[in-house]
Amino acid sequence: MTGTLYIVATPIGNLEDITFRAVRVLGEVDRIACEDTRQTRKLLERYGIATPLVSYHEHNERSRAEELLRELLAGKNVALVADAGTPLISDPGYRLVKSAREQGIAVSPIPGPAAVVAGLSASGLPTDAFVFLGFLPPKKGQRRKMLEAWKGIEATLVFYEAPHRIAETLQDIEETLGPRPVVLARELTKIHEEFLRGTPAEIREALAKHAALKGEITLMVGKGETLEADDRPLCDAVSELVEAGVPRMDALKTVARRRGLSKREAYKQLNEC
Repeated sequence: MTGTLYIVATPIGNLEDITFRAVRVLGEVDRIACEDTRQTRKLLERYGIATPLVSYHEHNERSRAEELLRELLAGKNVALVADAGTPLISDPGYRLVKSAREQGIAVSPIPGPAAVVAGLSASGLPTDAFVFLGFLPPKKGQRRKMLEAWKGIEATLVFYEAPHRIAETLQDIEETLGPRPVVLARELTKIHEEFLRGTPAEIREALAKHAALKGEITLMVGKGETLEADDRPLCDAVSELVEAGVPRMDALKTVARRRGLSKREAYKQLNEC
């Protein structure tokens, strides 16, 4: 008989956000694989759990996965946890779960917190369709390329982002996707939990007032509008709105949004008319 690999979700901030089942399983398994043993030990001490810990992170994933698989094949039960939230959601674990499934080992999820779901549920943005893209690339060019690739999808986009890159990312969103509604969720479930809502520019302005920005960030971008099929020169479409009484800059923004153009591209086409 092989053991069972449990994928256990743990709190993303508030240590009370853990299920009775998760506490029981963590106390019953033979080993807990975690990213940072120091971080996980805080949670275990809170609930009086003495199960042995073993590190499992991106730098030792290959060798540690093989070791854990041997234990599972020998009949031992193992729990996989992340530092916070649900394992494998932008955290290590894919190699272990994939290999366990391939070898016929039972894999059982113990559901619970995930920042992507927690942030989205309280964002006020549409939740009928959403796409989670994990962490955006750290380099500007690659980041913009990814944003462009998802530009036309009619779904709320959800990302994780680091505090030191958030201002640049918001600028890229504004120039790539346009003035869509954006919600920034920070320090979810913690004492300093914060939600900021507005256009990318408005949120950048709000963040500039923070003395120091810390904490995990979940960034959500509202759906794009259905793009219009309009073969007219951009200047003609802008002029039509201006003649109807719309201020010229607002008209340009409206046409750019309808056509899925960035502000830079809209200006370029307007100047070419």
